[in-house]
Amino acid sequence: MSSTEHASERLIDGYARGAAGLATDEVWALEAHLEACRTCRDRLSAAVTTGAPAVAALTEAVWDGLAPQLDRAVPARRRLTARLSPWTTPAMTPWLAMVLAVTLLALLLDLTGPGSGRISLVLLLAPVLPVGGVALSWSRGLDPAHELTAATPRAGLPLLLRRTVAVLAVVIPALFAAGWATGLTAAQWLLPCLAFTSAALALGGLIGMTRAALALTAAWAAAVSAQALAAGHTPSVLRADGLPQWGWGLLLALGAAVVLTRRGAYTAQGPNR
Repeated sequence: MSSTEHASERLIDGYARGAAGLATDEVWALEAHLEACRTCRDRLSAAVTTGAPAVAALTEAVWDGLAPQLDRAVPARRRLTARLSPWTTPAMTPWLAMVLAVTLLALLLDLTGPGSGRISLVLLLAPVLPVGGVALSWSRGLDPAHELTAATPRAGLPLLLRRTVAVLAVVIPALFAAGWATGLTAAQWLLPCLAFTSAALALGGLIGMTRAALALTAAWAAAVSAQALAAGHTPSVLRADGLPQWGWGLLLALGAAVVLTRRGAYTAQGPNR
């Protein structure tokens, strides 16, 4: 189904009624088309109201209970935010602003610090900066619309990865700018950043995104950051001359493998998800 064509009445009506006879490839094509076609979304809404009134009533009841929470979480939802909604959650906006502020503060401290040979706060923060955003990407406790989002046909790993890309799209350019200003090479922070992101996704499928983010951040703070700040120099795991790139690459690959192997876990509605 091309983006310039509209879905057939048979497909819209069958999807609205949950017909079992629809082919899987037709369902996926329709869902992808609905994301970009307002006309077909309106037709689907009308079909649900007519052909499945119980579903329409349930959706309306959920929205009635959810709307006050969303209004409190996002008091001024602008058009740009609405366009970004398939890629972010309402709770992500203050987190993204906080990440940029923390990166800027770390950059200023690095530039005004004692100079070369000392610990770089940008380097220390880089691996764990995306982790909080990953938690917000798919956390039952932090996203007021999680239950509604998780019940949609395109929910699960595809939506989680899309939101994770949105997180990295903010974090990585900020780190590139900070690295350029402080003389850090991308090899020193990029692989650790991506490795921790994949580790958060993999661990989140087992214990929940929020717990995974807290555990990884605490482990990094205790094992590396605290010792580096106490010693006053960059730890060996982040130094360019002793950078274990294969180790970070292995962690990245292992995390990605776990995520793909357990991709069904991200549709679960457990209390920690």
